[in-house]
Amino acid sequence: MLQIISVLLENKPGALMRVTGLLSQRGYNIESLTVARTLDPEVSRMTISVEVEDALRQQVIKQMNKLINVLQATDLTDTPSVFRELLLVRIHTSQESRTAVLKEAEIFGGRVVDSSIGGFAIEVTGDPEKLNEFVDIMGSYGEIEVTRSGILAIGLEPKKLRLQPPVPTKAGKSEEVVQ
Repeated sequence: MLQIISVLLENKPGALMRVTGLLSQRGYNIESLTVARTLDPEVSRMTISVEVEDALRQQVIKQMNKLINVLQATDLTDTPSVFRELLLVRIHTSQESRTAVLKEAEIFGGRVVDSSIGGFAIEVTGDPEKLNEFVDIMGSYGEIEVTRSGILAIGLEPKKLRLQPPVPTKAGKSEEVVQ
């Protein structure tokens, strides 16, 4: 089953590698991965979509929460959440099909971001299934090129982070403690 994981992590070198390394060491293929800074420039949010057996989903979250630089990993798969993806399609189409392509794009909430004699570049956002449909329809009008952002997700349940301040170690360095 496809698992959607939201990870808050420190914005430090190597943090992304540790999370992806954990998944690859266990033989999981990452379907999509998006990362960007949050309102706090020292913290990033990572959204990962990965194929994981149902029985192992909680184990993956527990292992991620033990990683250095990870502040909180959450499974959003079955919780009230909003999932969105950005799709850019470049369609090469005939003059006769241009009006139909524009109507289809409008139906899907798409927006033309570039137009030329040969076709259009169209931007569409939505859930992945909707975007798959859009790609299939556009493919019927001509040759297409597709770029996707990967899934972005945000939980709708009010949650507070339960983080403690760094705890000094014997070497004088500090470590994050996650409850």
